[in-house]
Amino acid sequence: MASHLKNLGRRAALPAMLAIALGGCAGQMAYRDGRDLIAKDQIEAGLLKFQEAVKADPGNAQYRSAYLLERDRATLRLLDQSERQQAEGQLDLAEQGFRRVQALDPLNERARAGLRALERDARQTKLLAVASAHVNKGEYELAKQKLNAMLVENPANEKARLMLAEVSEKIAPPAAEPGLSKAYKQPISIEFRDAPLKQVFEVISRRSGLNFVFDKDVKTDQRTTVLLKNSTVESAIYFLLLTNQLEQQVMDANTILIYPNVAAKLKEYQEMTVKTFFLANAEAKLVANTLKTILKSRDVVVDEKLNLLIVRDSPEAIRLAEKLVALQDAPEAEVMLEVEILEVKKGSVMDLGVVWPTGIGLTPLSTSGGTGITIRDLNNLNQRTIGVTGIAAGINANKNDTDSNLLANPRIRVRNKEKAKIVIGDKLPVITTTVSSGVGGFASDNVTYVDVGLTLNVEPTVYLNDEVAIRVQLEVSNLTGTITTKSGGTAYQIGTRQATTMLQLKDGENQVLAGLINNEERGTANHVPGAGDLPIVGRLFGSKRDDNQKTEIVLSITPHLIRNVQRPEASASEFSAGTEASFRRRPDLSARPAVAMPPSPGALPPPAGAQPAPPRPPVQAMPLSQGQPAPLPPSQGQQPQPVLPPPEPEPAPIPPAQQ
Repeated sequence: MASHLKNLGRRAALPAMLAIALGGCAGQMAYRDGRDLIAKDQIEAGLLKFQEAVKADPGNAQYRSAYLLERDRATLRLLDQSERQQAEGQLDLAEQGFRRVQALDPLNERARAGLRALERDARQTKLLAVASAHVNKGEYELAKQKLNAMLVENPANEKARLMLAEVSEKIAPPAAEPGLSKAYKQPISIEFRDAPLKQVFEVISRRSGLNFVFDKDVKTDQRTTVLLKNSTVESAIYFLLLTNQLEQQVMDANTILIYPNVAAKLKEYQEMTVKTFFLANAEAKLVANTLKTILKSRDVVVDEKLNLLIVRDSPEAIRLAEKLVALQDAPEAEVMLEVEILEVKKGSVMDLGVVWPTGIGLTPLSTSGGTGITIRDLNNLNQRTIGVTGIAAGINANKNDTDSNLLANPRIRVRNKEKAKIVIGDKLPVITTTVSSGVGGFASDNVTYVDVGLTLNVEPTVYLNDEVAIRVQLEVSNLTGTITTKSGGTAYQIGTRQATTMLQLKDGENQVLAGLINNEERGTANHVPGAGDLPIVGRLFGSKRDDNQKTEIVLSITPHLIRNVQRPEASASEFSAGTEASFRRRPDLSARPAVAMPPSPGALPPPAGAQPAPPRPPVQAMPLSQGQPAPLPPSQGQQPQPVLPPPEPEPAPIPPAQQ
């Protein structure tokens, strides 16, 4: 009965064993097919085969490890490719790549973020088209609102940033005076020699329609000389203020306050602007030092946690600060160091010969049946009561060859002038015992660790010509022996080899450092004196051990530039910063042709077919005598008379109203 039950159990277990065997064969076949498909760059099909192998044999760690590694490699490659396509504007291809990643790994967060970024880019593309339409219609304020909203959502949108800069340049008046740009661009030609300052501003006021209000400390009777032809109102005001130590303050759309350029008046009249700079790459402390040094800005707040600056200064200083921050807040250079470290060990141990006994021991044996030897036993010494030890001999015939390779191929991404460290090896514990002083001193053990193995320190410096200087420090150490101290502690003997050098390589250039060779030859012999020294038969009377160990370290390093410092444009790296006393921007000083004046009000248009009248010259003004009317511009069709400086006027009596 028992044998019958045993046979039934075997028959029931047989299908399960067959299923396990078939499942293992199916898993192995699927795994082999998956590797072949991966080698042919058919990633999705290969991963499906790996999944089949895992389902067929869930406990096989090799199948699951291969599936996870290949899936990670494929997703990383697809993600990098999709993000690069997204940056280049190939949105459809980028979306396909992100969808493939989600098919491989549905929980991949980078793929989800990439799809959300694509949705955001599509939305911002529509907003950019709307902003561009506003720019074409001249609706700069509406375009600026759209662009600012886009940059708040995505500060890295380069198209929106460039368009905003273009719009800001168009709507920004010459010196941040809203409403004055049209008046400032009007052409004017003035000629004043030793004329009162107030009179010059009156002529400019009649030409441009601007109102000038003077501070009580401005000397309006101060004499000045101005000779400008084919210039603008902006240039005339700029040179008058510059040559007479004056400054201006915009009061409204067509009113300007003129005051002396002294510290007290600047503090009283000059408006201040607060600007917040969010820094992406530069450190806030360094940028703050730049602004304090160049712009002499005192009100600068640094927030290291948020890496931002808050600056309070004049509008002109704030505009210069924006340019300086844009120059300094540039991404640093980065380099990928591809390092290959190869340690080759070769060892050979030869142990050959006869090991003869080095001594014979004679020991008296106890004959009294006790455990020890008595004096009676010594009296009865003979061949039967003396034991012999140490007469064993042996033959050594052994040869042991070792050959090992240690290969490490790390890839390190390092910022410019930053240090990176690679350690491959072990940490040996070093125990030191400390005993406190006094009666019944307390003993404590301190454990420190020493790195033994391979240590590589690199520090790259990236130059603008795409060359990389790398400071390399390589150290190879190994344990050679141990020493036991008197207190029972253990000290280690560590052998070390070091190499320090400075390389300068081009992008992608390879350099191999070799020659760190350690060659040890040790020989040990044990033979019978005299007979062991014979040339041929000496091996029969002794044993010799030869131990040869050779180790070589080979280091290969290749730099690959990830990003280098981009040189700014000439207009961004060199720009006008005003004078030492004022950051007022210099007006446009390019040469201008003579501009025709508009016709006087009420003039009739010329008849059809008539020749056009010659262009009217710009307004020309010169100092007038007291009570002398200003010359009127010539009417259309009348040849303009040359303007000559008048003779020196005779002193005229002051009217009663001016006394």
